[in-house]
Amino acid sequence: MAMAKKHGVGRRRFMTDAAAGAAALVSTPLSVHGAGQNPSPAPATPAPPAPAADVYNTDRPGSDFMVDLIKSLGFEYAAANPGGSFRALHESLVNYGGNRMPELLTCLHEESSVAMAHGYAKIEGKPMLVMAHGTVGLQHASMAIYNAYADRVPVYSVLGNILDIQWRRNDVEWTHAVQDAAAMVRDCIKWDDTPVSLSHFAESAVRAYKIAMTPPMGPVILVADGPMQEEGIPVADRSRLRVPKLTPTTPPAGESGAVNELARLLVAADNPAIIAGRAARTPRGLTLLVELAELLQAPVQDGKQFVQRMNFPSRHPLRGGNVAEADLVLGLEMPDFFQQIHTLTPINRLGMEARRQTKPGTKIATISSHELLSNSNYQDFGRYTEADLAIIADAEATLPSLIEACRRLITPDRRRLFDERGRRLAEASKALRDLNVEQAAWGWDASPISTARMAAELWNLIKDEDWSLVSDTTFVNHWPLKLWDVTRHHHYIGWSGAYGIGYGAPAAVGAALANKKYGRLSVNIQCDGDLNYAPGVLWTAAHHRIPLLTVMHNNRAYHQERMFVADMAARANRDVSRSNIGNELADPFIDYASLAKAYGMYGIGPIENPNELGPALKRAIDVVKRGEPALVDVVTQPR
Repeated sequence: MAMAKKHGVGRRRFMTDAAAGAAALVSTPLSVHGAGQNPSPAPATPAPPAPAADVYNTDRPGSDFMVDLIKSLGFEYAAANPGGSFRALHESLVNYGGNRMPELLTCLHEESSVAMAHGYAKIEGKPMLVMAHGTVGLQHASMAIYNAYADRVPVYSVLGNILDIQWRRNDVEWTHAVQDAAAMVRDCIKWDDTPVSLSHFAESAVRAYKIAMTPPMGPVILVADGPMQEEGIPVADRSRLRVPKLTPTTPPAGESGAVNELARLLVAADNPAIIAGRAARTPRGLTLLVELAELLQAPVQDGKQFVQRMNFPSRHPLRGGNVAEADLVLGLEMPDFFQQIHTLTPINRLGMEARRQTKPGTKIATISSHELLSNSNYQDFGRYTEADLAIIADAEATLPSLIEACRRLITPDRRRLFDERGRRLAEASKALRDLNVEQAAWGWDASPISTARMAAELWNLIKDEDWSLVSDTTFVNHWPLKLWDVTRHHHYIGWSGAYGIGYGAPAAVGAALANKKYGRLSVNIQCDGDLNYAPGVLWTAAHHRIPLLTVMHNNRAYHQERMFVADMAARANRDVSRSNIGNELADPFIDYASLAKAYGMYGIGPIENPNELGPALKRAIDVVKRGEPALVDVVTQPR
């Protein structure tokens, strides 16, 4: 190691001196521009200060080459809470990389960084880069990583570490370093690697992206050793370094014989039902599912408890159905299909009694890639489902061949039966929509404000916009999905995957960031308990000018847990009124509008009078349309 290398301005011209020798050796030359990207003018670089004679300097650190790799993968953003173990990569991104493709997002917590990437990927269909610091950064990020794993969402993390003890400068670097950096989350990621050289890092960086984006998708981790980032690249090695070509993987589609058999079952069924979990990975998936349903005039429903993706239009006449009436049930990318076709009832200390909801003789079929990504530790796969036909493949990739196979089998007689079935289903679907509207009016003028009125007031203001609901609907009784006209893939991003509280606010910010370039109005119905896990993400939204409307579902409690405690008290014949203890967010109440203002965001509220809700939402939407985030604190009923 040379201890007094000259700190020349060539630091920002990474491969100039090696270009001639590299041209014949590399498939993709080292460059600050990624493959297929148009070069942009390099940012002006101020002259570096003259270094002290006893300070170690290098004009070509390994982190510059890492940035070339990162740029080649097309990352738009890099979310990070700053940490010393990736300081060189941080510096290279903002100076050598010009803080463009990716742009660095300043986050106040690693869990927020990963959750932002989670929400971003569900809109954009590709991962955001996340950087985390050593042991402590990964521990903070671990819950969000598990959410992404359970939700089958690609998140690409680079974890800083200092493996060689000779490079650890103090007790901080000792306590933040680790032998096996990804070990603590290895059971809930798809792949990881710890490269020992820049060439190794190059291959693994591209491999990690490819694996993350291959269905079933999931989070990956690449460990960037501190000295490998910071040490200069020997002149002899520069011409040999190359950026490997990324070749995306074609999603696995169902085997033709199995697809033809499924088509035969669907066409022959008198009352088929389709249940969709994560069937539509992209807008095309939604279009294909609508095409299949309309071809068969078969009903489509989401999981009976939780809506995981935007799979099917909310007002489509075929939305709905009842598995109890079905003679064939098809599950598409269902993470817990068993629960969808069974009723589970506690039996004292004997566990759960499972009763099949379907009729005797009902056929069960599945198309799912979940079996391609599972392990024995995390139990997010649910009970074993006894299926008559199980196609292990990506549902979206399989739908085109399934549609064509069905089309070939449909006779005029079957078409007449399908059309009659479609008319019945349309009547039932309309009756359910009418009932939802009727029920939404109950308690319309109540205070605290009903969640139905909050959803209705929002819809009245956004229905003519290009909008995107970037939050879950579980804790507001799914009113937006019942009342709004949800038709496009970006209209709804679904839930967290592993029900991890703390996901909602940062995922909404990440999704809103992805929506920003399209000019969409992003709406986040935000649970109060969730926001309190890491409220600093409000500052990130304000700092980076991310337009997002956050509407607080402020029921001033962890209400689900309050219901659990009340249920336990009732079973024991004890006082249910004490279930608020330990669950209530009161004495004092939290002022979320003031919290938002403290982070630099526009805030209104708390709103308790329902007649003030509409005008408050309108003012906040005007702010969001100007390109800023805004928050409206609404004091609401529990659900």
